[in-house]
Amino acid sequence: MNIQRLTDELSIRRQLADGTDQQLQAVKEIIQAVRTEGDAALFRFSKKWDKAELSALKVTPEEIQQAAERFDPQLLADLTEAADNIRSYHEGQQQQGYRRDRADGSYVAQRVTAIESAGLYVPGGTAAYPSSVLMNVIPAQVAGVGRIVVVSPPDSEGNLSDGVLVAAHILGIEELYKTGGAQAIAALAYGTESIQPVDKITGPGNIFVALAKREVNGDVAIDMIAGPSEIAIIADDSAYADEVAADLLSQAEHDPLASAVLLTESRALAEQVAEQVKSQLTTLPREAIAAASIRDHGAIYVADNRADLIRAANQLAPEHLEIMTEDAEAVAEQIDHAGAIFIGRYSSEPIGDYFAGTNHVLPTNSTARFSSALSVYDFVKRTSIVHYSEQAWRENQEKIARLARLEDLEAHARAVESRAWKKESQS
Repeated sequence: MNIQRLTDELSIRRQLADGTDQQLQAVKEIIQAVRTEGDAALFRFSKKWDKAELSALKVTPEEIQQAAERFDPQLLADLTEAADNIRSYHEGQQQQGYRRDRADGSYVAQRVTAIESAGLYVPGGTAAYPSSVLMNVIPAQVAGVGRIVVVSPPDSEGNLSDGVLVAAHILGIEELYKTGGAQAIAALAYGTESIQPVDKITGPGNIFVALAKREVNGDVAIDMIAGPSEIAIIADDSAYADEVAADLLSQAEHDPLASAVLLTESRALAEQVAEQVKSQLTTLPREAIAAASIRDHGAIYVADNRADLIRAANQLAPEHLEIMTEDAEAVAEQIDHAGAIFIGRYSSEPIGDYFAGTNHVLPTNSTARFSSALSVYDFVKRTSIVHYSEQAWRENQEKIARLARLEDLEAHARAVESRAWKKESQS
């Protein structure tokens, strides 16, 4: 295999992120229905797609409490410890404003404030993701967001999984709604009788969720357009083929559209990993999903040298990049584009998904070239502040007026000069 195969894969994945014309049209119709009909549309779509007959959208405190009471105590402790790790990591991202005072009495400053409300999407469907509750909610809480709303699709009985409910319980979430898909994004963006609109929507989902986020972007803010999961692994002869294969499959089992790629200089390792993938697939509960992912979006790239491996990895700009080489730290220093980097044999990607504390909501489809993981930064805004003293104005108003007239903006120039005219008339 050569690097052209990787280039082809990038093209395919970008097309997947764009969706089909039919999918886009369906999303537009769903959004319009929610804007027009409100809760009634959410109930109708839940019945149609989730097979759930709902009488209410909001999860009650009793439902959350009951889930916590019947939840396995060890799992509760594990989730709580994971939440603590995530909170500790994200507290390091807290920002303070600053002020720059000048000798002429003027100052400029930046104020950092949290957004007022955030809507956080937690996927459902083929699996339940309590970890996504933690990953979305905790950065918003650390940032100081005042109102946090969580939405997630119900099962056919009209319930959310106990894991999702317990994660909400751990974090003290009061607004949790049983709705998913494009209709949930529309409800968060424009509001219904039950769900008040929010200022920003975050969280991953399927293609319909991604397209809906793209449609509402501008009316509300969004974090990113997330596509199917991706993993790339750089490995040399020091890596164990069974471990590399297991890590590739850890992402392949997410979705038939997920991508799993091995980058290596060792043809022997490549062949061993290929055999291990085949063998391990047969024992997976989600074998059909993982097999489709490996068949359609799996790849092994055997490079001629280390420089080619680095170039391939940076070209892929994968969501997750594992480095399993003897000099893993040195290799990591050469990676410019990746959503998250996992260094060394013991840093398997699922550690980041659940427990390390870093965020698992990551850029996909090579957007790691210019975007980052979900973080506290996504839930704050930075306001510029300008205070000019009279001395600063006197010393600079002619310069500012000249710059304004350079751009043929006479009113700009006069606005600055108007203080001069007033001062002269008062003297």
